[in-house]
Amino acid sequence: MIDKTQASVATAVADVPDGATVMIGGFGGAGMPVALVDGLIAQGARDLTIVANNAGNGETGIAALLKAGRVRKVICSFPRQADSYVFDALYRAGKVELELVPQGNLAERIRAAGAGIGGFFTRVGYGTPLAAGKEVREIDGQMYVYESPIRADFALIKAELGDRWGNLTYRKSARNFGPLMAMAATVTIASVHEVVPLGDIHPEHVVTPGIFVQRIVEVQRMEMAA
Repeated sequence: MIDKTQASVATAVADVPDGATVMIGGFGGAGMPVALVDGLIAQGARDLTIVANNAGNGETGIAALLKAGRVRKVICSFPRQADSYVFDALYRAGKVELELVPQGNLAERIRAAGAGIGGFFTRVGYGTPLAAGKEVREIDGQMYVYESPIRADFALIKAELGDRWGNLTYRKSARNFGPLMAMAATVTIASVHEVVPLGDIHPEHVVTPGIFVQRIVEVQRMEMAA
């Protein structure tokens, strides 16, 4: 019997090693798998490369992971916001690396990894420092920059409902990067508000098929970010 449910968050993230590349879903607080990130902090893995939309808000989620000194590099689109002071201080002190990626490029680089595509050419970033060291090519009279896929060892994502096979559905904008990241990681760990019986999620409503999810853990809504 296929059963991907985990007894606890601690069990779900227990084998994340030092030096791993970890994708973390979310757009600000929407879809941020705070319980899984907190579990990763408690687990102790360090020297991590984090792939996410942003570099954390306040002192929760990714910001808490940064504050704990567990992150070597951040690959993201929005490293600085009004409340991104943890990352800002660490970056200015030279304690964390940054790879800045425009949001559309970030999503497509993650999607390319999940789809088995060897990269793509885009006009975004051409002629800017973001294109430094990258292949450029003229296509139909326009200049394009080559962007490589982004793959991860683990993806931590948040969904609304899941079943024991790992099929997932999301709540509104909390969906954001989750489906793409699930496809681009060797091991995808999903926190859900409720694990439902097989068949309760209509096949047409499944957003992330269970084939892309290796572990699922139920976390009470009060313990999860909105």
